[in-house]
Amino acid sequence: MSEETELIETFDTGSVALYEQEKALIDVQISTAKSYPRNMRRATEGAITIATMDKETAASCNYALPRAGKNITGPSVHLANIILQQWGNIRVDSRVIGNDGKHVTSESICHDLETNVAVRVQVKRKITDKQGKTFNEDMITVTGNAANAIAKRNAVFSVVPKSVVNKVYQAAIGLLTGDISDATKLIARRVQVVDGLKQAFNVTEAEILKSIGKSSLDHIGAEEIVTLIGFGQAIKDGDATAETVFRPEKSGSKKDGAYEGLFPEEGKKEKGK
Repeated sequence: MSEETELIETFDTGSVALYEQEKALIDVQISTAKSYPRNMRRATEGAITIATMDKETAASCNYALPRAGKNITGPSVHLANIILQQWGNIRVDSRVIGNDGKHVTSESICHDLETNVAVRVQVKRKITDKQGKTFNEDMITVTGNAANAIAKRNAVFSVVPKSVVNKVYQAAIGLLTGDISDATKLIARRVQVVDGLKQAFNVTEAEILKSIGKSSLDHIGAEEIVTLIGFGQAIKDGDATAETVFRPEKSGSKKDGAYEGLFPEEGKKEKGK
């Protein structure tokens, strides 16, 4: 006597219903986006207006971090948020999707509802210290939030045209450096930035100069001013500390991969070498 085995498939009706509900919501949003398309010029000008509202806001649009013996600068998470608010007809979702005990992994999905272009980005952040000890629960949460922000930034800048991002970013940078058209104005701005870092983060002039590879304050120009302001913003945002930026030989920051996922384009360049 033969036995027959009946294969029974079960479905989570709750998950199916949730999927259908989410799909219907996205369909409505896409339809609305098609009916009310963005004005690209207005969105860009709106982002520039906000980014250059004052020097504090402009400073938040720029980051700078030491990496592999050099300084990397670029548009920040804050700038991504400004552009996102003005761009319109766009969805972004960021969440932590993994924790292997050494890293947390964040994933962000950015979907332009008008063009129907969607990008998924993943970012890893270390959750161990120099001795290999795992962070406490609060620090893991903080690190996860930072990874979410970075993943969001990378996803948004992968969807919004680079020309738009650069235009808003350069406007913010122009306000940051200010009018340095002559030596007197350059010196005044240079002193203002360096003294601000000294007071805010208890660092020395020598440490500041070393962080940008300069031997004298006289060698600090517009590019270095932008980098130093970016350092200050990165420290305020928790993406770095005064030690990792200004005292890397003590913190080991250039060797521990603390900024993994911040610079996806740089990573590709290094792998291609």
